[in-house]
Amino acid sequence: MRGFTLIELLVTLFIIALLSTAAAPMMQLTAKRAKEQELRRALWEIRDAIDAYKQAVDDGMILHSPDKSGYPPTLQILVRGVNNLKDPAGRRIYFLRRIPRDPFAADAAIPNEQTWQQRSYASSFETDSQATSNFSDINREDVYDVRSRSQVIGLNGRPYSEW
Repeated sequence: MRGFTLIELLVTLFIIALLSTAAAPMMQLTAKRAKEQELRRALWEIRDAIDAYKQAVDDGMILHSPDKSGYPPTLQILVRGVNNLKDPAGRRIYFLRRIPRDPFAADAAIPNEQTWQQRSYASSFETDSQATSNFSDINREDVYDVRSRSQVIGLNGRPYSEW
């Protein structure tokens, strides 16, 4: 005779279920916000490395052809490094430890470098903002900018591919 009745147990389970369904959207929002923060950090890190490479070219630390833009030919070169022309010991300059992965990339099998859309210095910004396919050009000679391939709308109302 001591204990809970069936109705008390059902009411308790109903309240727990109600609370958990109310908390689920909040958990999803928190997870999305964390992935967005990771995307911001990755974009900043890659763009900062691209700018540092260009600055090193402008400072004469990296050998480049005058008919080229001075931006890195690939993202991999930022990791592999380049010889420093101003260093008597010929040490290499490294701009990234590793290429960050786009947190919204769907296919886990593709390499980190291919999770990003890459834009060349010679490409037009107006064309790129209108047609996503132009952002990643096969004939690209350099990497001027990167962005996410995801078309998912972020919490700020803009697709991640426009960040």
